[in-house]
Amino acid sequence: MVDAFSATEAWAFLEANPGAELVDVRTRAEWMFVGVPNLDSLGRKPVLVEWTQFGGSANAGFLDELKAAVPVDHAILMLCRSGARSLAAANAAKAAGYTTVINISDGFEGDLNLNKHRNQTNGWRHSGLPWHQS
Repeated sequence: MVDAFSATEAWAFLEANPGAELVDVRTRAEWMFVGVPNLDSLGRKPVLVEWTQFGGSANAGFLDELKAAVPVDHAILMLCRSGARSLAAANAAKAAGYTTVINISDGFEGDLNLNKHRNQTNGWRHSGLPWHQS
């Protein structure tokens, strides 16, 4: 089982643990058009590895790409839009030997509000954490 943090708890963990890595498992389209976390103030960049590809097909190379980018002894925090894909990716990473795996449960855009809009109740962007868009 993996741990779960809110986006603000994840930021505090990243600040306190210089070896921890933020792994954004959203699609390339999401990174380009929605934005990505900005970790410049921590002297790091997020690791970008798609869990699923645009259109929903699984990324068969996910674990190979993850292991190429982040050693298994590093703590990893998984991020997606709302916490669902990142939970699946976190469970796969845990099963593959990563020992400290944390899912960011409210994701980058957060949960839907009553009007079915994101970025209104929780998540990385709503919490005022640093991010940028290309």
